[in-house]
Amino acid sequence: MNAPASPFIVLYRWKLHAGQEQSFVAAWSRVTQLLKAKRGALGSRLHQGSDGIWYAYAQWPTAEAREQAFALGSADPQASAAMREAIAECLPEVILAVIEDHLASPNAGT
Repeated sequence: MNAPASPFIVLYRWKLHAGQEQSFVAAWSRVTQLLKAKRGALGSRLHQGSDGIWYAYAQWPTAEAREQAFALGSADPQASAAMREAIAECLPEVILAVIEDHLASPNAGT
């Protein structure tokens, strides 16, 4: 029996324009919810580092699933535009591999 494939995990990183944090968070939340509900994303978490860089840890079932979802264009063009407006600099994304996973899933009863 084949083991299930690990999800495709991406770490996105941005520097934001000063004063745009609230707008970015609201737009990111809308886009993320739609990607999860309608485009097959497994979920995402947004973090702000003490260095001022914003990070989003996002999971997809596969790299192909992410590629297909993004090929469809934005699920919320207004929110995507607000995110772009808030971003001062996009840093290169980082593809991560799960080595061990000790995160509790709220829906898994752990």
